Amino acid sequence: MTSLVYYGSPRQARLVAAETLPAKLDLILDRLHLRERVKDEVVALKVHTGCNISYSVIHPVFIRKVVQAIKDGGGKPFLVDLDWVVNGAESRGYTPEVIGCPIYPAAGPNERHFYAHERQFKNLDTWKVCGMIEEASFLVNFAHAKGHPSCSYGGAFKNLALGCMVGETRSKMHDVSHFDRYWFAERCPDAEARQKIIAACPHGAIIQDKYKPDELHLHMENCNQCGRCLEVAPKGSLKIDPVNWDSFQQAMAISTQISLSTFAPGKATHLVLATHMTPVCDCFGFTSMPILPDAGIFGSDDIVALDQAVLDVTAKTPLIEENVPMSMEVHTRKGHPLQWLHGPYKDPYKVVEYGAQLGLGSQEYELLDVLPVENLRPAPMGYISAQGN
Repeated sequence: MTSLVYYGSPRQARLVAAETLPAKLDLILDRLHLRERVKDEVVALKVHTGCNISYSVIHPVFIRKVVQAIKDGGGKPFLVDLDWVVNGAESRGYTPEVIGCPIYPAAGPNERHFYAHERQFKNLDTWKVCGMIEEASFLVNFAHAKGHPSCSYGGAFKNLALGCMVGETRSKMHDVSHFDRYWFAERCPDAEARQKIIAACPHGAIIQDKYKPDELHLHMENCNQCGRCLEVAPKGSLKIDPVNWDSFQQAMAISTQISLSTFAPGKATHLVLATHMTPVCDCFGFTSMPILPDAGIFGSDDIVALDQAVLDVTAKTPLIEENVPMSMEVHTRKGHPLQWLHGPYKDPYKVVEYGAQLGLGSQEYELLDVLPVENLRPAPMGYISAQGN
């Protein structure tokens, strides 16, 4: 089944407000019939407010547009994110006065307000959904597309998968990457050989395990699968395998399914702003230079189709290699540009594949541009009177 994904290009034919991304967001909200769907609904607007001094988060202008549309339709919106990022969100422009609605920590100020869901997956059996998410009657998932060190891409799935669970569950979700064994101490009993393996990684991805002196621990986020460690490791002692990264993607799909299952059919919609896309997610608390060109804004009721579309559009654009931080490297040019940076085994399409397998949507989609630049006539720059300056 083919799903609809609405799209607004970052390009403009004319220097007019009606062709900017916030205006195109209005058109996407119209196509999603958001106003007609939220009457008397308690609407959780899930965004990532960033933390510390990050400034490439979704600008409050966009948030205000969504909040106003919900209010226009008779809904009761509130913005929600995790407690440790909501605390201080005002320093990044998120205040009730600016965005037009209250801002709440998703599971309360101490993450004690949650609902437990049982589902076995590797080291996980209990998934704790934030109470403010589960108790809302309608969800607007508004994600900011970024790179991500665990899976190379963070979009609509990541915004819900990690942002709707309490810290304990989020931690265990990251730990699934270590469930499948990759270090075999019995095949490398020599401490000097282990130090050579550690020294071979220029990214600090391999360290001595803090609990077991003869074990090595692989930081999956730092590893770009360059293979330097394998060149010095005794045969069979270390395994760099896609399963360790695929596990995190599968956990994200399961987490998203659980969170979305708390809403009735048709009571959720999804948006992705793909601008100022930096190497890592907004959790890092700072903003670096963008590594992909702006791709626009996307919206759909189908989260699978939405992230698939964002990935397909950004796959056609080059990695801005001169903006890559010096601590990172491009050692492959295969796959999606974000894989060039984070590594070939961090396949960003895996989460949508797993999501589709779980019945969350379709990877087949039709991309509908809400205001095609090609249909607009070029026009001279408008005149602004001196009184308007």
